Amino acid sequence: VQLVESGGGLVQAGGSLRLSCAASGITFDTYTIAWFRLVPGPEREGVSCISDRDGSTYYADSVRGRFTISSDNTKTTWYLQMNNLKPEDTAVYYCAVRDGDVHNICRSYIFGSWGTGTQVTVSS
Repeated sequence: VQLVESGGGLVQAGGSLRLSCAASGITFDTYTIAWFRLVPGPEREGVSCISDRDGSTYYADSVRGRFTISSDNTKTTWYLQMNNLKPEDTAVYYCAVRDGDVHNICRSYIFGSWGTGTQVTVSS
């Protein structure tokens, strides 16, 4: 599995960015795509997860209503649309994939395949 993130950058508070995750080599019958971000703490914060099987989604409380996870029609590129960005959203963002559904357990330790990350910086 190869995951490549793009779309990060510098934006002012209140602005928007759309992150992309180009995925290849996924052979699971069903899988979950996730976006995490590296913030101070014991693990990467789960921002959003989406099930390939039924499209069910999870969002962290801190981003719900502002961020949206989606994919293109071929499900080879996954997106994280980030609106109304805040300085506290500043982080390196990673996409990840694992087989099966995670049933809202959007935690980094259960994901085995990761991209290399893209930096998002939100200025106040």
